[in-house]
Amino acid sequence: MYSFDTSISGSMEEALPLVRTALAKEGFGVLFDIDIQAILKAKLGADSRPYHILGACNPGYAHRALSADTNVGLLLPCNVVVREEEDGRLTVAFMDPNAVLALVGNPEINPIAEQVRALLGKVRDDLSGH
Repeated sequence: MYSFDTSISGSMEEALPLVRTALAKEGFGVLFDIDIQAILKAKLGADSRPYHILGACNPGYAHRALSADTNVGLLLPCNVVVREEEDGRLTVAFMDPNAVLALVGNPEINPIAEQVRALLGKVRDDLSGH
């Protein structure tokens, strides 16, 4: 599995700041927020449900990973998806760093991936109460 997730209640407008706050508690900043719904509407005229991709980065762990393997930047940052399901509930899905960074094949990266996975797990658990 390359991801893990949780469901939260509320609107997308309420959820995005909530997710950002939960990420910040664990040392992550959001480098970008891609509004897929808006892009699909603008580029294709297609209607879709709200869907955001947040690029989450913990600078300390990113620095450690890049020091171990300079090409690891191809797999950074940790993407977090906030999407509206058909029934209106919201899902927050997290990229699993263990799965993604296993592609590197560098044993120095494995403990970093495990630590970042644990932090993102805390973010998920924090959001699960909402």
